[in-house]
Amino acid sequence: MIRLREVAGLSSDAAFAVNRRCHVMAWNQRAEQLLGYMRAEVLGRPCRDILQAVLPNGEPLCAPRCEPFRCFRNCRPRGIRACRVRRKDGDWHTVGYSSLVASPKKVPPRQDSVLAVVLLHNHGSFDEAADGEHTLRVSTLGRFALTMAGEGVAIDRWARKQSITLLKFLVTQAGRPVHRERILDCLWPTTDTRRGWDRLKVTISYLRQQLRGLGLDDGALKTVGKAYLLRRDAIRVDADVFENLIAEGHALQSRNRDAEALRRFCQAESLYRGDYLEEEAFADWCAEERERLRELYLEMLGDMVRCHVTSGNYGEAVRLSRRALVQEPCRESFHATLIRNLARLGHVNQAAAQYRTCRQILADELGVEPMPETRKLYRRIRENPAVN
Repeated sequence: MIRLREVAGLSSDAAFAVNRRCHVMAWNQRAEQLLGYMRAEVLGRPCRDILQAVLPNGEPLCAPRCEPFRCFRNCRPRGIRACRVRRKDGDWHTVGYSSLVASPKKVPPRQDSVLAVVLLHNHGSFDEAADGEHTLRVSTLGRFALTMAGEGVAIDRWARKQSITLLKFLVTQAGRPVHRERILDCLWPTTDTRRGWDRLKVTISYLRQQLRGLGLDDGALKTVGKAYLLRRDAIRVDADVFENLIAEGHALQSRNRDAEALRRFCQAESLYRGDYLEEEAFADWCAEERERLRELYLEMLGDMVRCHVTSGNYGEAVRLSRRALVQEPCRESFHATLIRNLARLGHVNQAAAQYRTCRQILADELGVEPMPETRKLYRRIRENPAVN
């Protein structure tokens, strides 16, 4: 008898198995191809974090204790004719959704017992409304910009400038409903509630009008009770693609596929044209996201350096280390990496000069000496220029 867990592996459709907590327990090759996630990336994770599925009207399908989860817990299958699931690269794909569930008498009480297998049926090519020329592309890394059908949107001509700020704010919330009080606090903190509410209604109306003019449907910006939600399947955000490429690169790197990982990292690097919403440098509401993405970028540069060192491309490792230090001059790890790879290239004097630069920066900015490991590296280079 074929066990339910094995059905996912045998299915010709994209398929995965979930346990009592709706965590992924099995993931087949077709699911890898459809969604871009490899098996090792998803096992043990909540399926809602992977699919991020929405119904055609924009209503989220995947959520804690969602309807499919309740059906599975009651040993009832759940089928949906069409929904959109989010690929790792940020694109959306329209699929049919069906499931097989275990018999109540055959499900062991363990938390890791497979409860259901979800099948994602190909619903044709990528939905035109979610990809290609009908997708509103949002640039957030560097200067904020919108692109539709390959043409830049002249947002500088929008009559209500606060609608641009509101759009940025909603994009930053990653598709989550944002209560109007929070929006008022961020956009009009010194305005009384009544006047602020009037401004917000006018700004929302104007923003919807502009989005409609770009070809988005009326449900792209939804009202959810006293909150507003910008549907993430209606737009494509460069920061999302940036993160997905890095995650894919990390997965490849963990499997010692450095050349493929480096290609993903290079794609991500090309997207990072500057810090997140750099024109909003003094806005508290995007500061945390800016720092998070900036740190992710720096960590990725470190991963790229390691890939190049593994392949013996020390010159490129030097270039990337210098780029990282432009972003973060006090990051001692990049100073050490730069010193080591300059020495590998035979540039011993430059390596020594870089150590002195490192020591000066750390003293001026942080009031500290280089770490013992960095000092030891410097001594080794001075004593033996052929250090590795």
